[in-house]
Amino acid sequence: MHSEGVAPRNSHDRRDRTGTPSIDSVSLAIIEQLQEDGRRPYAAIGKAVGLSEAAVRQRVQKLLDQGVMQIVAVTDPLTVGFRRQAMVGINVEGDLDPVADALTAMEEVEYVVMTAGSFDLLIEIVCEDDDHLLEMINKRIRTLPGVRTTESFVYLKLRKQTYTWGTR
Repeated sequence: MHSEGVAPRNSHDRRDRTGTPSIDSVSLAIIEQLQEDGRRPYAAIGKAVGLSEAAVRQRVQKLLDQGVMQIVAVTDPLTVGFRRQAMVGINVEGDLDPVADALTAMEEVEYVVMTAGSFDLLIEIVCEDDDHLLEMINKRIRTLPGVRTTESFVYLKLRKQTYTWGTR
């Protein structure tokens, strides 16, 4: 029996001590199916993982709502008009969070990670051309309060970009 106003929790609805959703083996199998083909029908996924189409639909929605996964079309930026990509290493004085938050809010920034090592933050930016890249680095990133230094790694050619690492 559960308290009024509190929904019963399923095994795929639990969180670990850090607040991260705990994913059961069936949900992991669903994620793997979608990583192989993000357009795979729920009925086919259900057959592969032993659930009904409705149950798969419900689990996928929960995984999306929890931020565990996204279903997106991955493109080669060059083919859709973005001629310049770069990884930028950033060193910050003080608290990383405000700088990471400001970078996350920038449309051109696709990836933000806090790191240990030579840089405090690594970001990936996708720009239309070199002028756009220069504006991003010189006018928008380096001017953020707390940014001490940046080092840019301009991509010359994209050789591999996949998101099919599975759930191991």
